[in-house]
Amino acid sequence: MNVLVVNAGSSSLKLRVLGEDDIVLADRTAERWSGETGPLEEFVRDAPPVDAVGHRVVHGGSAFTSATAIDADVRTGIEALTGLAPLHQPRALAGIDAAARLLPGVPQVACFDTAFHTTMPPSATTYAVPASWRRKWDLRRYGFHGLSHAYASRRAAELTGRPSARIVSCHLGAGASLAAVVNGRSVDTTMGFTPLAGLVMATRSGDVDAGLLIWLQRAGLALDDLEDGLERHSGLAGLSEIGGDLRDVRQAADNGDEHAVLALQVYVHRLRQGIAAMTASLGGIDVLVFTGGVGEHDAALRTDTVAGLEFLGPLRVLVVEAREDVEIATQTRTLLKEG
Repeated sequence: MNVLVVNAGSSSLKLRVLGEDDIVLADRTAERWSGETGPLEEFVRDAPPVDAVGHRVVHGGSAFTSATAIDADVRTGIEALTGLAPLHQPRALAGIDAAARLLPGVPQVACFDTAFHTTMPPSATTYAVPASWRRKWDLRRYGFHGLSHAYASRRAAELTGRPSARIVSCHLGAGASLAAVVNGRSVDTTMGFTPLAGLVMATRSGDVDAGLLIWLQRAGLALDDLEDGLERHSGLAGLSEIGGDLRDVRQAADNGDEHAVLALQVYVHRLRQGIAAMTASLGGIDVLVFTGGVGEHDAALRTDTVAGLEFLGPLRVLVVEAREDVEIATQTRTLLKEG
């Protein structure tokens, strides 16, 4: 079964056709992508025939806990979650709509980043807010980047020959998160109700004191401006005042830019802090895995991060190529064969 994988991220569009044994038959990545469908249209025109389309969808909420065949109701359900992932859901929907138009009759499957984290225990998913709020709005920590964490942790277990290893998976790209994984199951992660929580990211703030946000609103900052600032103008972009691309920030830091130097220091501090927290959730760590564009390609970042973690004791450090496409294709094939 040939599967067209449409991986719509917050800053890129990754397209692949995977054949049997996950051989890559066609491949294209649109960097600094803003949601236009032109790259997908061009790719489908030139790509080999496909039997199914698998889409990465960031937020599945409580309704979607596994790969799901897309129909009108499912599309509506995905759209209803846009407010929880405003950088991602509209782009996933653009890909779904374009694929339906370009490949009529070809089954489409939504594969959710949140699904991998449904194994987290209540102690890791429950917010300490009024119970009436939790019940009314289904407030909980969902976690994201699950497709990447699932593949990276499974690959790490294979490479080390330790299926029960305690693994901390670091997905570092425009978005960034950590996952604590043991026996192939997520037990904790850094993101929460939305993909805004956790680590410092390219343009997203990561964790911020809720009281600070309340104070800003009382000081007169409009809600829309607050959301825009936290989602699109914070993180590395807000710290460096240069932009969210770590390569640009590192170059500026090497040239002595003090804002860029601080941005890197904050990024690494929060990353080390998060890894230690995930280790605590696991009761120890055997393997630390770096994946994603930043995790794979920035050796200096990996060195700086690991240098501050000696207190965790001996551990294996791996770099694993991000292969969300393999995870999406596998889930798509499994669902359609079972159906």
